[in-house]
Amino acid sequence: MFSRLPIRFLQAAVALGIVAAITFVHHDILRVNQTTVALTFVVAILAVSTFWGFTVSAFMSLAAMLAFNYFFLPPVGTFTIADPQNWAALFAFLAASLIASQLAARVRQEADEAQRRRNELERLYTFSQTLLVSGNVITLLNAIPSHIVETFEVGAAALYLENKNKFYHSGGASHFADEELKRATARDEPLRDPGRSLSFVPVRMGTRAIGSLGISGQMLSRETLDALGSMIAIAFERARAVEELGKTEAAREGERLKSALLDSVTHDFRTPLTSIKASVTSLLSERPVAETQRHELLTVIDEECDRLNQLVGDAAEMAQLDAGEFELDLAPNSMNEIVSAALSYCKVLLGARAIRMDVPETLPSVRADFNRIRDVLVRLIENADGYSPKEQPITITAEASGNVVLTSVADNGPGIEDMELGLIFDKFYRGKDQRYLVQGTGMGLPIAKAIIQAHGGTISVASQRDHGSVFSFTLPIDSSPSKPR
Repeated sequence: MFSRLPIRFLQAAVALGIVAAITFVHHDILRVNQTTVALTFVVAILAVSTFWGFTVSAFMSLAAMLAFNYFFLPPVGTFTIADPQNWAALFAFLAASLIASQLAARVRQEADEAQRRRNELERLYTFSQTLLVSGNVITLLNAIPSHIVETFEVGAAALYLENKNKFYHSGGASHFADEELKRATARDEPLRDPGRSLSFVPVRMGTRAIGSLGISGQMLSRETLDALGSMIAIAFERARAVEELGKTEAAREGERLKSALLDSVTHDFRTPLTSIKASVTSLLSERPVAETQRHELLTVIDEECDRLNQLVGDAAEMAQLDAGEFELDLAPNSMNEIVSAALSYCKVLLGARAIRMDVPETLPSVRADFNRIRDVLVRLIENADGYSPKEQPITITAEASGNVVLTSVADNGPGIEDMELGLIFDKFYRGKDQRYLVQGTGMGLPIAKAIIQAHGGTISVASQRDHGSVFSFTLPIDSSPSKPR
């Protein structure tokens, strides 16, 4: 690749060739008057000045003046000038050539500068869009230097934050001394060092300095450096504000969930505890208790203890699912076997209720945790049993759909209002018309949703008022060669 000086010599040689070509054409072929020759030289000089700058065009102007004098001003063939007016014409030609070439070079330089600023503005816009992507402060700070390198095509970049006393580097950012970045924080304006191809700019939020930015390689304009410093400061403050807002919202949501849990637990624990207390009080009373009544009271205590155990279990499972502190034992399983296991578990609960089952044995295996998906089905079956008349059947179906198996549990209960469909999987939510008629914690469906999502599936509900509801979930079809259990 040519260095700058040999390129200048090559450009000067080409300019000299252009002068020679114009001289040959006008002197030996066209034989035009002196004015036409001078104008042709000026046009050529303007063109060279536009493309190659003033230095080459000035050299070309001197060469054109000498050629004009030697070949076109009498006495032709010498550098002497007989007519004093030709001296004025010659110097006017030289002056016009130099002035025109300087103006053309300036116009070209200003056009190049405008294009460069336009490119930098476009890159600043792209960079600003990149800064808006992350709402996490640490992620943003680590990404800024790399984004600058990619967007502005510089060699390396480094960011220093004063309050954290930390440095964030892009690849190959060893050009920057930590002390230089720290000193740049106290400056009021960018520092450009063309000798080392380094630039430093303070990162300020208003009048408050929060750090500095160092860039090596391509020299960016002061305006662009100032804009970069301001944009980084604003992006940092925005990300910090978003993070604080997120923490505030998380704390508020946590308080709301605590309140909801307390309300739910208070209500749902009080009912079984009241029944247990009443039964125990009767058993401990001094009045004799018939054996039949004694058995009934003990049965109540046993059932209510089971209910309390279920409440505690649901609360613990919900906490584990929320915290992600659970593992799935994924394996290829037959959906038919999972449904059968769920129905067997619910046999006592369902009693004589009719169950319609359409789960072909030929269905492809699903990749799932057998026990977890059985629990999901148990919850959906219990939900259907609790919210539909005992004489109405529950329908369970499964079918392959693309790369998933879709399983549905349908009941013929009262249905769910449209406004409640979006809330039905929220923690502790229970239908407003049924919450006092059917026992529950409002945690069954949220637990089922969390388990299905952990499998990479989806769960949904479709309902029509007075015609029942259909709860459906999908599980991915197993693609491994393992046999179903």
